[in-house]
Amino acid sequence: MIHWQALAVFIFLFLVVAVIGVYAVRWRKGDSNDLHEWGLGGRNFGVLISWFLIGGDLYTAYTLIAVPALIFGKGSIGLFALPYTIVVYPLMLAVMPRLWQVAKDRGHITPSDYVKDRFRSRTLALLVAITGIIAVIPYAALQMYGIEVVLAYMGVPPTGALVAGFVVLALFTYISGLRAPALISLVKDTLIYTTFIVAVIYIPIKIGGYESLFAHISPSKLVLPLNESSSYASLFLGSALALFLYPHALTAIMGSRSKKVVKTNMSILPAYTFLLGLIALMGFMAIALGLKASGAYGANGIVPELFLDMFPAPFVGYAFAAIAIGALVPASIMGIAAGNLFSRNIYQEFFHKDVSPRRSTSVAKIVALLVMVGALLFIITSPTKFVINFQLAGGAWMLQVLPAIFLALFIPWLDKRAVVAGWIVGIGWATCQLIEEGFSSSVHSLS
Repeated sequence: MIHWQALAVFIFLFLVVAVIGVYAVRWRKGDSNDLHEWGLGGRNFGVLISWFLIGGDLYTAYTLIAVPALIFGKGSIGLFALPYTIVVYPLMLAVMPRLWQVAKDRGHITPSDYVKDRFRSRTLALLVAITGIIAVIPYAALQMYGIEVVLAYMGVPPTGALVAGFVVLALFTYISGLRAPALISLVKDTLIYTTFIVAVIYIPIKIGGYESLFAHISPSKLVLPLNESSSYASLFLGSALALFLYPHALTAIMGSRSKKVVKTNMSILPAYTFLLGLIALMGFMAIALGLKASGAYGANGIVPELFLDMFPAPFVGYAFAAIAIGALVPASIMGIAAGNLFSRNIYQEFFHKDVSPRRSTSVAKIVALLVMVGALLFIITSPTKFVINFQLAGGAWMLQVLPAIFLALFIPWLDKRAVVAGWIVGIGWATCQLIEEGFSSSVHSLS
């Protein structure tokens, strides 16, 4: 059954965002045929825009669905997402301002630009670029998955609607570059904040308050078992170290106007952890209401099911649009980041040394589209569990470039041969562990 009222609100908000994304090319106008302008927004984003852009990049549609789903299915271990987003910003306050300054002074557009300059090694820069591109594709596919879930719960055949959503995403990304997700992120975060603030006030009232809500939840779901403490610690610490190594996260940072903007944002971005805490509560609310994981999406359908059960149709459409638009911002940045990496560090470095700025930008735009097409095909043709499981590998793989990017900022004597050897061993060992787990978990026992 199609929920027509919800769908009408959803389509209206989606079209508004599409118009904003296409219009963004005229906002703070720059030459969109220059990679510095298209791929980094001319490094012209101040504190407010950068805050929304980085937050919109990191807190994705899949976050809105997966965190409550993990808490619903596994209980308190799903709360690792909260300390992870608390720990990450003090760490990045030490790293990101310095990396931004080096990138600005040396004209770097991608993390691989920095690696090549720092180690005088095209090979190491290539390995970093390949790692980033491979890790981004299943991550982008998960954004498509977030859209698919809410479309399915509105009763819309998801494949055709996903293709239509992809066309919108591809259009504004190709035309406007990083300016599009920067401007859209203002709308996205407004929708998400209002949606979840309303939900965490209204749903507990209907249940009888938070005391009643938690009284309906088994202590086994609320208290972390002692035998899971090391898993919990490694999950939040590993996630914190990997998060800003992803090329889309670094692209959002490099679009900032100044070092001061980066510092300020690392100080105020923890406000998003408050939002994440509200989102996490949805998992406990679903348990208290006795919802069941059913259908094709299992626990990942808990948030849409919760909204359908508790709210009138127009607000459901508003909430589902918030989740879907929450997919567009990171998916767009992921495509742009992959395009930047391929154009600068593969095509220009190994195939066409004297490429013109216009041609370099065209290559980046085409690769961005191909990455998004790959993500779309991934989510349409692959069983959902494989998309999710391969994304687990992304964080493990991205951790292997940490010495080349973060440690290299502070340790002058790092040798490129040692860093390459570390990358090979780390990628091999992490992949072997993931294979042992059947790509079904990112936690592996060493006992």
